[in-house]
Amino acid sequence: MTTSRVTWLSSRDLPDAFPPVENALREPDGLLAAGGDLSSKRLLAAYRNGIFPWYEDGQPLLWWSPDPRCVFRRGDLHVSRRLRREIRRSPLAIRVNTSFGEVIRACAGPRRYQLGTWITQDMIAAYERLHAEGWAHSIEIFDGDELAGGLYGLAIGRAFFGESMFSAKSNTSKFALVYLDDLMASETLGIVDCQVQSSHLLALGAAMMPREDFVARLDNLCHPPERVDFWPADPIYVRELAE
Repeated sequence: MTTSRVTWLSSRDLPDAFPPVENALREPDGLLAAGGDLSSKRLLAAYRNGIFPWYEDGQPLLWWSPDPRCVFRRGDLHVSRRLRREIRRSPLAIRVNTSFGEVIRACAGPRRYQLGTWITQDMIAAYERLHAEGWAHSIEIFDGDELAGGLYGLAIGRAFFGESMFSAKSNTSKFALVYLDDLMASETLGIVDCQVQSSHLLALGAAMMPREDFVARLDNLCHPPERVDFWPADPIYVRELAE
């Protein structure tokens, strides 16, 4: 059912039963559909088509496809001299997929500038399921045995869809972004989706890509929609990113 151009989905609908992203509202920017469920099949279909869920407790499940889209492409990330110096001197380590549950719960934690969180318990359960299935991944920055920062998201083919990041220590989420940028530099990844712009992301060099171009890129990068297995099995040191 469609009301004011927002399609209401049922959990009985096919996983890919989303309307065309061109139907998304301009205000609020990108609102496309409501309802449905957070099944793995529906989430994967959404991401492949430039759509993502974003809602808070007490709201219906909302699906978005904003225009333009905030992304990092190869070479976009701005690494300042100061950050590059910190990378060279850092004793911290990067691990992948060893503490997914800790990362997503840290991202859901309270923040000074945010009253609530969109990472609800249902979202946590859905993304932990995607992690168990090999689609969702966490980039983790460790100080010894202590989780100091990181990010999580989905990897489908050569596209990484970033969901959220956190820093318990200075610049640790930036270190995780630099790691993803290295994967783009080697053409292992073709794009990192940031979904919605922020002053922080724009200051780091994120670009605003027209939705039409973004979806066209996904048609290439996400097909066939394969799980990826290019993540390192062993930790690497942050300082190796400067090499």
